[in-house]
Amino acid sequence: MLKVGLIGLGRMGRPLCTRLARAGHPVTAFDARPERKADAERSGARWQDSAKAAAAGADVLVTVLPGPADVAAAVDDAVLRALGAGGIWLDMSSSTPEAAAALRDLARRHGVDTLEAPIGGSPQDAAAGRARLFVGAEEATLTRARPLLEALTAPDLLTRVGGPGTGYVAKLLVNSLWFGQAVATAEALLLGSRAGIDPALMREVLLAGPAAGAFTRDHLPALFAGDYLPSYELDRIHDQLAEVTALAGELGTPHTVAEAVRAVHQRALARYGPVNGELLGVALLEEQAGLTLRPGRPDRPGSTDGPSGPDGRQERR
Repeated sequence: MLKVGLIGLGRMGRPLCTRLARAGHPVTAFDARPERKADAERSGARWQDSAKAAAAGADVLVTVLPGPADVAAAVDDAVLRALGAGGIWLDMSSSTPEAAAALRDLARRHGVDTLEAPIGGSPQDAAAGRARLFVGAEEATLTRARPLLEALTAPDLLTRVGGPGTGYVAKLLVNSLWFGQAVATAEALLLGSRAGIDPALMREVLLAGPAAGAFTRDHLPALFAGDYLPSYELDRIHDQLAEVTALAGELGTPHTVAEAVRAVHQRALARYGPVNGELLGVALLEEQAGLTLRPGRPDRPGSTDGPSGPDGRQERR
């Protein structure tokens, strides 16, 4: 068993902490929000009052944080010194190659090996051991950390996409395409609806043809029910999409579609603010069209019911 220091007990960190503890790995946990001590103890972890204390004596330091700024704030020289030479730092946060490179250099100066495995999926997937992990690491480091990773997910969902930095890129590209599918599908459904095709029926048409995909199959029912998926903040979504277009510009690859998707979410952010809602880009398109994709609802020109209405879905949790 590997001794684990875990930083971050948010929506994804809690179920991952539970899985590690249940697999028999001794886990010491910390979160910047002290009220999460009870979550750590319910997960089977021992609580510490600082990131440094959580890292001390661990074989592997695991960070599960919302973004690169959070990771940089949590892991500094003192934390890496406490982890010690020969330790592994496993970052499961959504980050960027540029931000991670600086932290990787910092870890190297302390003799710490790094491995990234950003997560694809929901907290429910993480709890069930069905989250997808996009691994970027040297092969030798992955071999050392594999027992820990296989406690978190099934082997077929654990994919080494390349060396350091590539795991973050893979996660960004997956997210970019998902949000692109969401807004492209919404545009098609809104046009179909205005032309007289019921959105639910149009979904069945899409599922039967070459335009079928995971978004249409798995997530449109939530949208049809008025659920804008309040599981992630709109400002963080926009930041990730902006990172994709910036990386494409830096590496000289076309990104016309990615830029259009980013621009939709920039307008949604200006309209709704930094609130929870992975489908608020779609909400903006509904508002612009004066239509809702909820079956049985009439045209509502200028409506803000739903994403900015009284049901409170936009509030931070």
